[in-house]
Amino acid sequence: MMEHCAPARRRLGAVALGPGLLLLVALPTFAMDAEVQGIEGRIADNVEVYLEGLDGSQYRVERLRNEVARLTQEAMRVYGYYEPSIEMRFDRDEEPQEVFLTIDKGDPVRLEVIDFTLEGDAKDDAPFQLAIDAYPQELGDILEHAPYDSLKSRLQGLTIERGYFDWQFTDERMEIRPWADSARIYLGMDSGPRYRFGNVYIKGSHIVEDRLRNLVPFDYGDPYLASDVAELNNRLSSTEWFGSLTVRPRLERQKGSLALPEHDGWWYSVDVAEIPAPFSGPRISRKALASALSLYPPALPTMPVDVTVTPADRHQFEAGIGFATDVGPRLQFSWEQPWVNRYGHSWDNQVYLSAPDQQFSGTYRIPLEDPLNDSYRLQYGLRNQDIEDTESFESTVDFGRHWVFENDWEQTIYVRTTYEDFTQGEQSDQVLLLYPGVKWSRVRTRNPQFPTWGDRQNLELQYSHESWGSDAEFFRMTGDTAWIRKLGDDNRFIGRLGVGAINTDDFDKIPPSLRFFTGGDTSVRGYSYESLSPEDENGDLEGGQHEFTASVEAQRRITGKWWGATFVDIGDAFSEWWPNDLKKSAGVGVRWISPVGPIRFDIAHPFDDEDDNFRLHFAIGPEF
Repeated sequence: MMEHCAPARRRLGAVALGPGLLLLVALPTFAMDAEVQGIEGRIADNVEVYLEGLDGSQYRVERLRNEVARLTQEAMRVYGYYEPSIEMRFDRDEEPQEVFLTIDKGDPVRLEVIDFTLEGDAKDDAPFQLAIDAYPQELGDILEHAPYDSLKSRLQGLTIERGYFDWQFTDERMEIRPWADSARIYLGMDSGPRYRFGNVYIKGSHIVEDRLRNLVPFDYGDPYLASDVAELNNRLSSTEWFGSLTVRPRLERQKGSLALPEHDGWWYSVDVAEIPAPFSGPRISRKALASALSLYPPALPTMPVDVTVTPADRHQFEAGIGFATDVGPRLQFSWEQPWVNRYGHSWDNQVYLSAPDQQFSGTYRIPLEDPLNDSYRLQYGLRNQDIEDTESFESTVDFGRHWVFENDWEQTIYVRTTYEDFTQGEQSDQVLLLYPGVKWSRVRTRNPQFPTWGDRQNLELQYSHESWGSDAEFFRMTGDTAWIRKLGDDNRFIGRLGVGAINTDDFDKIPPSLRFFTGGDTSVRGYSYESLSPEDENGDLEGGQHEFTASVEAQRRITGKWWGATFVDIGDAFSEWWPNDLKKSAGVGVRWISPVGPIRFDIAHPFDDEDDNFRLHFAIGPEF
């Protein structure tokens, strides 16, 4: 291990102030500079690293010469050069600050023997053999120390990751023969037995234990894996049932009743009234113990896992104030109950208020056997809108089942009831709809605050028919996708695509909440929120049966957390597929990565608007 020293140090000196008084003062000393000739590259760099902390003022010249030679040799040995010729001179005889080295590195030592062995259960465990097979040096190569040290570290890491807690190195040596320019390296490991998962002990839970045991990703007797312990911790944390959580494997000392008494001896006793004397009775010999164990081999060692939890706060509240150019100031308030009862049911309610849009919504979740990935959901909501030519009051209730699959896709199958009292342009109506639906979605991101990589997909299908009491018959499909990719450290690209369609002969009965409108911060910038759709004979928006939007945005870092952006958006809502001319806009923007997520400010110009005005868009939060 190399220690890096600061380039300048201080030493203490004493100054007499009077009888019995001394003042300690700091006298500056400086690290020595080294100029190396005769070698180059990483070997020369390593020599400089070894010498950079050397303080010439701390040594006499002869001792300093020996120290420089010793450090230089150590720096070159790690690259296989054990007998270099070193010539040196200093810039001055007293307290030199610079040394000039001319080095002939000589002949290197080359690998003559590479002997790596594995014993114990690890010899049949593929990652160990793969680590050895990946050793980068071969016979005849110049010896380097780093790969050998890396292999040792890798094998040690695997023992912890994969449950070999009784491991030891049986051989770890390098035999260097500089006179023969050869090196022999040996590394032997006895992993001992692989531990197995034991019982899982849960303490402090307010949720029925069976629900938690269904989250355990391993069974009793499975080979130990540290990643499984981490996965258990992650699953328990994802439930949001707990305020604090610890998952800790317990390594129990294995006692051999043949060789030792039941107590461990006085040196293990703490806070007892009577300390037992050290055991002095007959002990079985090592050979006899080995023979006995071969006749009656012990069971595989196990690793119990202790889980300690405390309940999360039963009631959690959050309030927020924001602003977006589409809706102006907005207020949000949420009340969440991460656990309602001992079965892990949860409940949340939200209120959203802005000038054109007021909403109240809630979700009650009932987890099933796999609490994280399988649940029933009851959702409900009220919404009042007054946007452009739309006035609507909507109430909705739906009940469905939600699945999360191993490939990150989510599926929801539901039945929804909607009552909507609306006025769209010159048309007013009250409708009651009952329709089933299915939705598939997936969101993946890296660095959620400001994603450097990510994608989002959504596809939803809904069907309504008059035979079961709906006021309208329709089939509705919506889908969208968005992608974020980063090129280098300073370039980021975002692409979006959205489509929607309604097939119906009862379009007059379709409420505004199911018709299509585009325009705004998240669709076609340059146009106001939901201002693009077909118009009736009076010029009022009536909503479309189809929708198409697309966007491409390129961002580049300006400095630090500031980014610039350019973008092009197209899209519209329309009655006949395909529109003759999609609405287009383009613009520039600025992004600042704040602690609460990116703050986005855009200036967009619409190319198909009669007013031909620029429009400002402002929003807080990541793209998805």
